[in-house]
Amino acid sequence: MRNILFLLLLMAPVFCLGQIKITGKIINSDDKKPVANASAFLNNAIVGNKTADDGTFTLSNVKPGQYTFIVTAIGYETYSLNLMTGTKDIVLAEISLKPKTIMLQEVNIKPDPNRQRNYNDFKNLFLGTSANAQLCKILNPDVVDVDFDSKTGILSASSGDDFVEIENKALGYLIKYKITKFSFEPKGVFYYEGISVFQELKGSKSQKRKWEKRRLVAYQGSSMHFLRSVITDETTREGFEVLRLARKPNPDYKVGRLGTNNFKYIQSLYTKPPLIPADFASRTDQPGLFALGFNDCLYVIYTRKREVSDLSVYHPLEVPNYPITILSFDEPHAFFDSNGIIANPQGVIFEGDWGKSRMAELLPVDYEPVVQN
Repeated sequence: MRNILFLLLLMAPVFCLGQIKITGKIINSDDKKPVANASAFLNNAIVGNKTADDGTFTLSNVKPGQYTFIVTAIGYETYSLNLMTGTKDIVLAEISLKPKTIMLQEVNIKPDPNRQRNYNDFKNLFLGTSANAQLCKILNPDVVDVDFDSKTGILSASSGDDFVEIENKALGYLIKYKITKFSFEPKGVFYYEGISVFQELKGSKSQKRKWEKRRLVAYQGSSMHFLRSVITDETTREGFEVLRLARKPNPDYKVGRLGTNNFKYIQSLYTKPPLIPADFASRTDQPGLFALGFNDCLYVIYTRKREVSDLSVYHPLEVPNYPITILSFDEPHAFFDSNGIIANPQGVIFEGDWGKSRMAELLPVDYEPVVQN
């Protein structure tokens, strides 16, 4: 399964420096009038705001780094800008939004008798089926357009110009997520991407402490946690063990056939020597961007959690019941930033623990773990 978020971020660890403000003004590119009530935010982060009547906005408490800045407004094209924040406040140049050209066409709307079934399939894939997912709710299901192609068996979905609003009472977030791509193929490949902004839910002090604990649990052992530890060369210290997994297609594999020898791959796991970050990761010539790649597959074990053996992922008897993720590469490299976010998600496939992670476990890219006593 593929990881799904698209971003380029951050040049230095975010907890090392202070926080800044980003200010600017949004206008209509046609008449130069200010655009009020537009959404200005940092993609997949917890920083966002609306423009005032004069088109101005202020984003506060921004951690230093490189972000994708997004502006959306009803009736306008979405605007995006990659920007680098440092130690000083940023005043952006005036931003012009282009009005959308609306084409009126005759549309025949027919009720979809399979809408509820397809939507339920979408919801289970989008939110997941974990304990956290049971505490998540989509507040505006009508904005989700779901389609199932009976010929290809592909389930697809989008939210058009709207944001899907997800109330996550497990982690204490309201997530507004515009789905630009979503697909699930019969062979099990699941992919989605979009733009989003996080808001913290209101709660009592005790509720907020519970949310912090659950966020920490979601973070520990995640792809974000792993990639951040790769940058600092602390994978072992952070509880990760990385091994080489060699695999090749099984010529006798038959789809749908049962049998102990009917596996898709012939696989060999090399437990010694374990791999270190220098074996599979390196810096690029772009500040804040790193490359991840390996000739074989990476077999990532998180040793600080126990779980029931996952039958969906290769798990030799000598490996204890820890969360396991297999990384295979469709491109020479997957690129990631200092926040631990994959920039080209099409380049890498996650199988196992990270592949099962869904919106219910999603943390904002500017999340920093709070260790409670």
